[in-house]
Amino acid sequence: MSGQILEPGQIEAAANIPPFLHLPEPDLFRRRAQRLRHLAVDHPLAAYLLLMAELCEAQQRVLDAPPALPGPSADTLSRCLEHQMPPLGFDTLVRGDAWLPALDVLLSSFQGTGNPSVSAALAALREADSGQRKVWAIALLGGQFDLLPAALAPFLGAALQVAFSHWLLALPSKRLIEAGSQTQCPACGSPPVAGMLRHRGKYAGLRYLSCSLCACEWHYVRVKCSHCESSKHLGYLSLQREGVAAERAAIRAEVCPACQGYLKQCYLEFDDQADAVADDLASLDLDMRLSEDGHLRRAPNLLLAPGNTD
Repeated sequence: MSGQILEPGQIEAAANIPPFLHLPEPDLFRRRAQRLRHLAVDHPLAAYLLLMAELCEAQQRVLDAPPALPGPSADTLSRCLEHQMPPLGFDTLVRGDAWLPALDVLLSSFQGTGNPSVSAALAALREADSGQRKVWAIALLGGQFDLLPAALAPFLGAALQVAFSHWLLALPSKRLIEAGSQTQCPACGSPPVAGMLRHRGKYAGLRYLSCSLCACEWHYVRVKCSHCESSKHLGYLSLQREGVAAERAAIRAEVCPACQGYLKQCYLEFDDQADAVADDLASLDLDMRLSEDGHLRRAPNLLLAPGNTD
């Protein structure tokens, strides 16, 4: 076996490099559903959180027994690696047909709760042709929320999450590399939904941004805006919870005065069951307060109907 011999200083430096990725478990949607059910207890938005828990359970059923979802070819993956591009670039894959079977199977697995609005949204997705579905999906992932009916977003987003998580879990880890500014997911190029401050093992003390689409988590240094990359005068805001000091709040918003944006952070030291998507949905009161103060939400949650904070 041949290779480079590392000097002592190089060995120490290599040992101090934080792991770049923290990948999701194959039962990520089951865990998310459990978290949503826990958070729904005595919550003002309990009905919505429970509906999303049912949707996550349907996502897990599809992920456990997926339809044919052909991912990028080996040549495409090689080109992405060569040019330091996300191997599952959403802007390309969402325009194809490969993810559509995930939507069909999800719609068959998830029947909703009998709510007329939910039934109408599901019917609209079932009846839409592939072209219309792709137009809506492109708008959703591109942040152009006014180009699709808001009620469709959680169900369309759920199908997209299943497809991209399926592709991520099947992707060789060597295809994921650090490149560029790291403000977007290295796997699919989507923005994060929240930051996860991890507290165990080799990840202890590190922040990972959690992808809103494929659930990949990638290392991003702390005290740095995940939108504009400024590190000046960042603030950390949380809502007062009974019996919980502000410095021990499990959910806080990192607020950037340079771009007026914010990103929620989940501090697993204080709640090790937190889930980026679920806890974001359960803390919409924090979004409302930040909006009142003029701060801008930069992070999409694909299970949230755009503009729905009621």
